[in-house]
Amino acid sequence: MTALAQVAPDLTKDQPVITTERLELRPLRRSDVGLIAHYTADRRVAEGTRAIPHPLPPGAAESFVARAMDPERSEDVWAIDGSANGLGEVLGVVSLTRMEDDQSELGFWVGAGFWNTGFASEAVSGLVAENPHNSRTLFAEVFQDNPGSARVLTNCGFAYLGDAESWSVARNARVPTWTYLRRMGG
Repeated sequence: MTALAQVAPDLTKDQPVITTERLELRPLRRSDVGLIAHYTADRRVAEGTRAIPHPLPPGAAESFVARAMDPERSEDVWAIDGSANGLGEVLGVVSLTRMEDDQSELGFWVGAGFWNTGFASEAVSGLVAENPHNSRTLFAEVFQDNPGSARVLTNCGFAYLGDAESWSVARNARVPTWTYLRRMGG
């Protein structure tokens, strides 16, 4: 048994599987690399994120999955898995990055073929309802030229906080953003 296989059960315990009506949010696994590489190689997906480069360099998806499986990670990443309903094992990902003071930053992307299907809203809503980091506040940021992702956040109870800008690796530029927050119960 490899060291990675030995720690995998602990990762699942730390990162719950979350079931929604059509989806299962589950920790990433090595077999997800191919679909993640396929979706993130699409310029439109990469340019909607801060950190995905375009073109996608060899090994980038493998490195992303390895970081997501690392027991010392600061970001929990879930595959948006639709296989229980006859869809793909990976439709996209949703993540939470731990910040200070019981706060987390939410991120997500879905493959371009799944845009406008409600999968992103359903995944984000499921993750927010579960609140696996027991966060007091969730933050999220979207590029201003991506109103669909802004709608996902507002549909899931996030409130507009303000304008800013962030670096996009794929665009090799600073891009105007909208920042959102969601105060959690408790």
